Formats: sequence, C-alpha cells, structure tokens
Amino acid sequence: MSQALIVPAVQRRIRWRALRYTTTFIGPALGLWGLTSTGMACWAFPLVAFVLIPLVELIRSPDHYSLTAEEEQAALADPLFDALLVAIVPVQWGLLLLFLFTIDDVGTAPWDLAGRIATMGLLCGVYGINVAHELGHRARRWERDLSRALLLSSLYMHFIIEHNRGHHRRVATPDDPASARFGESIYAFWPRTILFSFISAWRIEADRMADQGRRTLSVHNEMIRAVVIEALFVGLIGFLWGTFTLLCFLAAAMIGILLLETVNYIEHYGLGRPINERGNHGRVQHIHSWNSDHRLGRLMLFELTRHSDHHFMASRKYQVLRSEPHSPQLPTGYPGMMVLSLIPPFWFRVVDPIVERMVASNATLTFARGRNAAAAHA
Repeated sequence: MSQALIVPAVQRRIRWRALRYTTTFIGPALGLWGLTSTGMACWAFPLVAFVLIPLVELIRSPDHYSLTAEEEQAALADPLFDALLVAIVPVQWGLLLLFLFTIDDVGTAPWDLAGRIATMGLLCGVYGINVAHELGHRARRWERDLSRALLLSSLYMHFIIEHNRGHHRRVATPDDPASARFGESIYAFWPRTILFSFISAWRIEADRMADQGRRTLSVHNEMIRAVVIEALFVGLIGFLWGTFTLLCFLAAAMIGILLLETVNYIEHYGLGRPINERGNHGRVQHIHSWNSDHRLGRLMLFELTRHSDHHFMASRKYQVLRSEPHSPQLPTGYPGMMVLSLIPPFWFRVVDPIVERMVASNATLTFARGRNAAAAHA
C-alpha cells in the first residue's frame, strides 16, 4: 500500500504514536543533568531507570496491542520513526564528549564521580548499544555505519558481527554464547558471553574472508578494522585527556557492555530449541525469546522488549514489532527483571517455574543447556 493510499486519520494516529517515542529522550536529559551536577543529581538517570521505572511497570498492566496491517504501512512510511533513531547518534556522542571533558574536574567528590560514571555507562548501554542494535539490522549501509559509530562509544563494535550473523542464527542453542542456560546465574553468564561472543565474531569474519579467498589478517576483515578503530579511539582519549579520564571512560564502557549482556540474559534465559527429526534445531519461533509488553520500557528502548517478534523476523523495524500471544512473557518490564537477575536466588525462584511449565507444554521448546549437558539430555 502506497503512502498516498493510507487513510489520513491513520497517518495522524501513527504520527502521534511516533511522538510517544520521544519519551526516550528523558534519558539523555537526565544524563546531561547528572554529568553537570553534584550530589544525588549525578545519580538521577540510574535511579529513574532502576527504581522508578520498575515500580511503575509493577503497577501498570502491559499493553499487548499490535498494529493493524494499515497501521503498519503507515508506520513504515512515517520518517519520524527513523529520524528519532538517527537523532540519538549526535546526542550520545555529545554526552560522551561532555563526559570526557568534565570527568576529571578538580574537587569532584568520589560519590559524584561514581554517579557520573554510572550515568555515562547507562547512556552507553541504552543508547550506545541498544539503538545501535536497531540500526545494525537495517538494509542501508549508512544506517549500519551509524550503528558502528554508536557501538564505538562502548568499545563493542564486534557486536554487529556476532549479533547479526551469529546470535540470530544460533539463538536458543548450545552454540550461542548470548543465550543464558537454565540454572546459569548472571555472574556466570557475563564472562562466558563476553569472551565467547568476541571469539565468535572473529570466527565469523575469518570464515567470510576464507569464502572470499582473502587472508584472515586483511583490511577487508571487519574485526580487524573494529579492533584498530577502538584501539585508536582509546589511545586518543588517553593522549588528549590523560590516564584518569581514560580509566573512567573504560569503566563507563564496561557498564554499558554489562547492561547489554544483562539484557541478553533476561531475553533468552533457559529457553532452548530442541533437535528435530531432521537433526537440526529448526526455525526460530516466538517461544524461543522472552517478551515484555510494558509500555514505558518499550518506549524508552525502542521496542527492544518485544524481542520474541524481533527474533522471529529480524528485518522488522521496531515500530511494527508485534505482540504474539504465545510469546513467553516476563513477569515485569526489562528494568525490573534486570534488577531481579542480580539476585540469582530470587531470579531462579521467579523465572524457573515459568520455564518449566512452558517446556512441559510445548514440544518446540526445551531447557537451554551447555553443549555437553544438551547432548546428555538428547
């Protein structure tokens, strides 16, 4: 359906829907406040993200509404949805530069310093990596380049390689480092996923070079380019701002990385694809990823929380992701589940019974396990 054929009333309704996503700019505004203030203001963004929003999402019911076919066409035709994503790029880099210029201010109290690092780390995770995730799935080269620019702010440029060409193919299998195993704590998951996702990205690019008849150590290898760019960026920060600022940036980048991997943990924990009669794992279905329809988290994270549909069709833009009735639903929104994951006994008590019930009632789902454990249970 062409844009000219879309009913004007539907276009207006979708434009208002697009404007709702400006909610996400509350985060950068709080970040700006935190990076330029002292006292509790330095912690404003982390407190809103991990105290206020979880409380709101505990009280409010999720919104399971999916767009109609006509509304989807209108949403795909409205440029504002994409413009909001692109606008994040200069905002994120502006805040990062502000952080680099001010983090070594004389007289900054340790509590304020910690708050500013935590704030920058949250910006790196929510905007540096999350928005990069959405742009990284786009077909146009310049949008993927913007994704890489955002990933550079967290020193995680290999994410676009491993996520797009590794994780989406292997999700909910023992071969996927970003799929948390049943009974695995977040503290065991973090080092495993960070290390093996990096190794996976190297292998993916090495295989691509071999397929093209090129040497692995080639300028055409995207991993080589990513590592060099990140090393130059780190060196530039150290040269221009000194060792202290560099260490603060590295701490913020690590917080961003841990936020991403915590999201990976709650998105895929315990859900596995069984081996079918053809000897493979079959197509990824909605049941193989956790979903959350809590509206505030959806708006702040550009619908990342509708993760089941994203894995079912990775090319589907955020504004038209659907809520499927058979998707596993998290008990609350992403921020609240991220906090819960940091206390493993509580996490296991809440989430494990849900996984067990789903596995017992669905033949296309099994417990996510490591390779050896999966083979023993086959």
